[in-house]
Amino acid sequence: MRLPRVLLSTLPLLAAGGCRPGAPAAPPAPAPVAAPAAVEARLAARIAQTPGAQVSIAVVDLESGRRLSLRGDTVYHAASTMKVPVLMALYQEFRAGRLRPDQRVPLANRFASILDGSPYALDATEDSDSLVYTWVGTSVPVRDLAVRMITHSSNLATNALIQLLDPVRITQQVRGWGGARMVVRRGVEDDLAYRKGLNNTATANDLAALFVALAQGRVADSASTADMLGILEAQHFNDEIPAGLPPGTRVAHKTGWITATQHDAGLVYPPGRRPYAIAILTRGIADTKDGNALLADCSRIVWQWLVEGRTR
Repeated sequence: MRLPRVLLSTLPLLAAGGCRPGAPAAPPAPAPVAAPAAVEARLAARIAQTPGAQVSIAVVDLESGRRLSLRGDTVYHAASTMKVPVLMALYQEFRAGRLRPDQRVPLANRFASILDGSPYALDATEDSDSLVYTWVGTSVPVRDLAVRMITHSSNLATNALIQLLDPVRITQQVRGWGGARMVVRRGVEDDLAYRKGLNNTATANDLAALFVALAQGRVADSASTADMLGILEAQHFNDEIPAGLPPGTRVAHKTGWITATQHDAGLVYPPGRRPYAIAILTRGIADTKDGNALLADCSRIVWQWLVEGRTR
């Protein structure tokens, strides 16, 4: 369902464990503990059931220190998972006072290719969020753009925010948050750049690292951390990681998809304990339903390992 524009600036601030406003930052993760071979074997067996699927998975459990990296450093087209570091970089701008959440910016559907500066516009029919196109020609609060960028994966909101930020700086910030290979180069639907291979890229390990940094309060102060997590929890697309979890499980996450490529990454909050970060990146899956089922099943296997103690 769509969130009415009037509610965007009052989206509840859903605090992460240890990240409520005024509370101390979450403690650091325990010492790393490698995943049992049996868990990796279960995941590999499920992946093998989907012909042509290439899958990378990274998991970091902030409760126990258990970790898993299955081809975690393989580089993928980031698709809309690149919107996660854009969100985090935006809140750094708020923290530095260079932007304010309620600051209004003119919204236009006109952008410049990073290849040669030539102009291009986004097609509303190719965007998962048509609402933001009704705002073109008006001035929009920056935070409202951030909400739609995450909850409904608005490409127009994303490009408008990237115009306010610096992709080079965003990539540098990603390095500071623990992402070794992820690169943010440009906005969305820059076809000239795409054809030249100038794409945003990500790895499962890097996305998991970003969510660990967010959960530990290393990205922003406690109030801003809670706000970002609240936005991520309001995610509209929940057919992947959340679909493999018990109903009602709290998940703060961001999906991404382009042709034959589906990703999901975020924080999963089992009851009564600290969360775990999980990132699942895929390509080579032509049918979206097959991709959804694969991501949900891999999410379920990870939950069974970390929460239920099941390894086989």
